[in-house]
Amino acid sequence: MATLHPAASEVDSRQPQDAAIQVRDLHKSFGHLEVLKGVSLTAQKGDVVAIIGGSGSGKSTFLRCINFLETPSSGQIIVGGEQIEMRPDGTPRNRRQIERIRTRLGMVFQAFNLWTHRTLLENVIEVPVHVLKIPRADAIARAMTLLERVGLADKADTFPSFLSGGQQQRAAIARALAVDPSVMLFDEPTSALDPELVGEVLTVIRTLAAEGRTMLLVTHEMKFAKEVATHVIYLFEGRIEEQGPPDTLFGNPQSARLKQFLQTVG
Repeated sequence: MATLHPAASEVDSRQPQDAAIQVRDLHKSFGHLEVLKGVSLTAQKGDVVAIIGGSGSGKSTFLRCINFLETPSSGQIIVGGEQIEMRPDGTPRNRRQIERIRTRLGMVFQAFNLWTHRTLLENVIEVPVHVLKIPRADAIARAMTLLERVGLADKADTFPSFLSGGQQQRAAIARALAVDPSVMLFDEPTSALDPELVGEVLTVIRTLAAEGRTMLLVTHEMKFAKEVATHVIYLFEGRIEEQGPPDTLFGNPQSARLKQFLQTVG
């Protein structure tokens, strides 16, 4: 089960051998606005950590800082036992290390972020071929397996603009899986979808969870989080307000803010 810590003073300095990812006392400011105020977590292999909270609570910023799509202001990030080298201001010391770490982190965005001028197959093989230097034939074979897995093998030669939002997001998941990441990061993967398309994407994510894949999942789908997550954290104004197993967090919330949030979204 994920071990999550609400404050830096409570973070254990040990690095569990089976930890997939650790984040310690992460801060992020945009100018004078402090968005993350010391968020820490350790996710073991196979954990599914759901991150919930209202708009502006720092959920997406937290995920984006983990793979340096946003530069943290301070803190520590450790992926598979390897600590990312950061300067005192949070900027990375080694860009090559960041590039290597990113291949261990499969990111799925709200807005799909597929390359619109490339087919689904080309989208899925891009990083394996050009970044990981996997032979093209091998990358294509794996890509077709992944597209089959998400129900899109027959759309391999189709451009994203000819697909529904649900199909595009499933293709984005296949693309993220193409690098065989140790951790999947989902940033509200269903928020841009029409309601009737949400289920097909959640089904794919549910399958990944059942396979024991480590995931950090920012979501507003509370029912899904309760059913799939091994641990849930509730962010409020850049801090962990409450955390725990889904049955406890949803069934017996202790924080007045969390109770109000659940009533609002429920």
